Amino acid sequence: MKKFWENPANTTVAPQGAKVPESLQIGNVRIAPATVLAPMAGVTDTVFRRFIRNASFVRPPEEIMSAPEDAAELSQERIGGGAEPSSSAVFKNKDNEISGCGLLMTEFTSADGLFRTRESKRKRYLTFYEDEHPISAQLFGSDPYTLAESAKIVEDAGFDSVDLNLGCPAKRVVKCNGGSGLLKDLPVIKTIFESVRVAVKIPFTVKFRLGWDDKNIVCVPLAKMAEDCGLNGVALHARTREQGYSGNARWEWIAAVKDAVKIPVVGNGDIRTPEDAIAMVAQTGCDGVMIGRTAASNPWIFRQIRQHAETGRYDQPTEADRYQMIRTYFKMLVDETMHGSPGKMKQFVAWFTHGIPGGNALRRACYDAHTGPAILESVERFFEELLNGHAQEQEQHIPIPEAEMDLLPACD
Repeated sequence: MKKFWENPANTTVAPQGAKVPESLQIGNVRIAPATVLAPMAGVTDTVFRRFIRNASFVRPPEEIMSAPEDAAELSQERIGGGAEPSSSAVFKNKDNEISGCGLLMTEFTSADGLFRTRESKRKRYLTFYEDEHPISAQLFGSDPYTLAESAKIVEDAGFDSVDLNLGCPAKRVVKCNGGSGLLKDLPVIKTIFESVRVAVKIPFTVKFRLGWDDKNIVCVPLAKMAEDCGLNGVALHARTREQGYSGNARWEWIAAVKDAVKIPVVGNGDIRTPEDAIAMVAQTGCDGVMIGRTAASNPWIFRQIRQHAETGRYDQPTEADRYQMIRTYFKMLVDETMHGSPGKMKQFVAWFTHGIPGGNALRRACYDAHTGPAILESVERFFEELLNGHAQEQEQHIPIPEAEMDLLPACD
């Protein structure tokens, strides 16, 4: 399986002094800074979102990150003004520090499943905590009525905005005409835009790809249609559905969309470092950046972007930082007693230990464990040996079943 970090990277250097914008306005929601955690199926649940939000605070290099013990450690700043009440929220920690991640997004959620699920069970799809604002819920589907009704449910649940997924390339989604499957039917998309826009008052956005394939690039007319239908912003993953996650994202199309519309445009694709984020903004003029898979292997990416904007440099995590971070995330999963936690922990180990000496042995130990506490014990034992200088100097290439190494379940 080809990992995303094996793709050739964009190499253009950003102009001196360029940086990611300080804020982004989506309707009445202020996003500060203009950075977004991409929606990823099977990844961006409430634990991962809070984990990333907390990891994104800029702190002294010697301070090891830990999750807040409770939401009370974060203070919410409401941004008022204007005739319309603002639902935006900029969260700060107890030291009055703003997180480097401006907007969180949920896993993409089936509109049909949400609409047909009893109200008592909807919490499974829409769980979030007060310290996650601003937060957007992403929906996928193909029926305008069902999507509109599900958008109402999202609004009633207290989300700051709702987003439509037109980017997921997964076959199981596309075969139902959802995700990027809809890119072949712009008239249906227009009906969906109109139906959802009338149904809700909160900001409504859409995330899409360039088109189905190179012969059917529709991103510019789609963005114009979104603007005409009253959407508040668009996000473009600069690959076609046919590309999946292979090759380079074609940032020139983000620039083309930005030139075509006046609503905010968020760029997505191939942001692995702060330099990549700055280069995207400089090359395309986009209003913000969205980061998905990189956040799973480098939870510090949003913090690093903010550090770079403020100081021109950023910290690299030490092995002790990595240990504390993975331990924090796993403890959060265990404490949340979330369904499927062991699987999520194994998935995260595969992402997060890439490049760590002896990391393959840790992945093997975690895959052989069957419970959350057992996996956490394996992690603690491995890092204690690593930090004490007892880790193996050379990687032991222990084969892991391909089914367990599925690093790309995400629909970002």
